Amino acid sequence: MKVNVHSSKVLKNITPYARLAMKKQIIDPNLQNEETRTLKWFLVLFYIVAISFELIFEVISKVIPQIKNDTPDKLTYLVYVIMFLLLPIAYYLVRNQKSYQVKYIYFISYTLLTLLNDVVTFIDQPELYKGGNTVEIFWLLLAPIFVNKPFLIVVTIGIIAKYIIVGLIIKTPLALLGIVLVAIFSLIAFIILNRFQSYVKAVKTSYDQQLTGIVKGVIATLELKDPYTRGHSERVASYAMELAKESGGFSDEELKAFNYTCLLHDIGKIHIPDQILMKPTSLTKEEYEIIKSHTVVGAEAVSKVVGLSNNIDVIRSHHERWDGQGYPDQLKGEEIPYSARIAAVADAFDAMTSTRSYRSALTVEEAYQRIVEGKGTQFDPELVNLFQKVYPKWKKIHKISQENRDADFYTNQAF
Repeated sequence: MKVNVHSSKVLKNITPYARLAMKKQIIDPNLQNEETRTLKWFLVLFYIVAISFELIFEVISKVIPQIKNDTPDKLTYLVYVIMFLLLPIAYYLVRNQKSYQVKYIYFISYTLLTLLNDVVTFIDQPELYKGGNTVEIFWLLLAPIFVNKPFLIVVTIGIIAKYIIVGLIIKTPLALLGIVLVAIFSLIAFIILNRFQSYVKAVKTSYDQQLTGIVKGVIATLELKDPYTRGHSERVASYAMELAKESGGFSDEELKAFNYTCLLHDIGKIHIPDQILMKPTSLTKEEYEIIKSHTVVGAEAVSKVVGLSNNIDVIRSHHERWDGQGYPDQLKGEEIPYSARIAAVADAFDAMTSTRSYRSALTVEEAYQRIVEGKGTQFDPELVNLFQKVYPKWKKIHKISQENRDADFYTNQAF
């Protein structure tokens, strides 16, 4: 998924390693394809509307000479030649997964060219200026199909600015009429956009609820296999979320996806035999190798799930170590995906503070000390520094979880 930079203030707080992690941009292929399909229809309609308007007007003006414009636009053909020359640029951007830029390039180019055309044509005879054109209405009414409010704002402000500039340069009051019409059509466009966004939000909410239900079902299955890990996935996700927020390198949507994959970081353990998973004594070398396979198996299990696949590194690489001694790929240092480095700290902390079949839990203070001691060997040094900042929040999360476990224990005892 694309990592957003929210503001200059947030950007200053992003750690160097988070900045590095933000450089790799992964776009949901479904969203990318939908944007591309919308863009193709938009461009087809743009050329049809722009060209057909000129042709139809020419035909009608021959039948009804009264509407013929005695002052033809001087740069009309140049405008459309340049707009057609933009097609290779659009093709290049689409091929490089930057289709979201095309609509801005087309709008800005067309608006600047028509602004120049109006000024050159009417600078010496402003009384012949008739106002805007049909294509501007097209921009306003079709902009909502991208379900992108910033683009509609750019279109609205851009066309209004064009009329203001034209009015000031050629000194015609008709520019005010253009501004009023733009305001009316913009209001209609924003209403349409709001309906589109409401529908998309409803679909997205429904999807999130379904995904949440699936994730909870998988977690419940894992806990049935290994009762000692009850609550482990939720705590790891809670710890990791606090650390990710502290890094400042994730948008709200990315945090949501990151949370899901943290909840499922041990999903691969479903295929581990119970006698190995719950063995009360030390594992043999062969058994340990089987345990280690849960990272690869888990990553493969969610590789095709939209909404999780972009954070698959969390599942595959949360047992990698900063010194390269982890598994499954023996990644070292910054080779380890940033999100996986965060999950590694969270997973280790919860593992140490949880009772397992083969050992008792450490106190949070002991676990804190071991995380600090693992700085630069097991864990990313920068993340350990951030861990020390969020440790009070982790301590609170652990306390609440412990209280809930105790309450559940006494409730079960009562029955």
